[in-house]
Amino acid sequence: MTRLGVFGSSFNPPTLAHDVLLAEAGWQLSLERIVVVPTGEAWHKVTSGVPEGSMRLGLARAAFEGRKGLEISDSEVRREGPSYTSDTLEEIHSLNPDNQIIFLAGTDAALGVGDWHRPERVLELASFAVASRSEIAREAVSKSFEELGASDRLEFFEMPGIEISSSLVRERIGLGRPWKHLVPHGVAEMIDNEGLYGE
Repeated sequence: MTRLGVFGSSFNPPTLAHDVLLAEAGWQLSLERIVVVPTGEAWHKVTSGVPEGSMRLGLARAAFEGRKGLEISDSEVRREGPSYTSDTLEEIHSLNPDNQIIFLAGTDAALGVGDWHRPERVLELASFAVASRSEIAREAVSKSFEELGASDRLEFFEMPGIEISSSLVRERIGLGRPWKHLVPHGVAEMIDNEGLYGE
């Protein structure tokens, strides 16, 4: 069965760390394709001051479009109301019924799966591949999935130690410090052209 990766993020903005995660997941997990899903209206976060979904979709396209094996989905951005992973996975599954869906996540996201909207459906539609650099974090995630009765829906992959985050990029832009080396070239151009984050 074809293994299809799904990676959701606000991409506010996309960074080189996102780039590395997608590349590492692709080869370590033997993924045929990865669907990149910019978050629409996040149900669990305050989004005031965050660029609207269409702008972050554009940033994701600037970062990843044209990359072999990567597809950019507008499913959450065009969907009205809060974005729920269960709805996104339902849509991806309906379009790829014969694929095994692997949801790519960091440790923090994986630890919170039990609090997601319809977590049982999420785990029915997809297994999880978690990027973790700490054995302690892996044990915590494993315990969390065990409590959900979903130990068989979990695997891990290695992620190099790259301390680049979207918040770091935004902070540097706001402070007038160098930042363009932290994001893909197309993203830097779009931030400049659109005057995002106070640039």
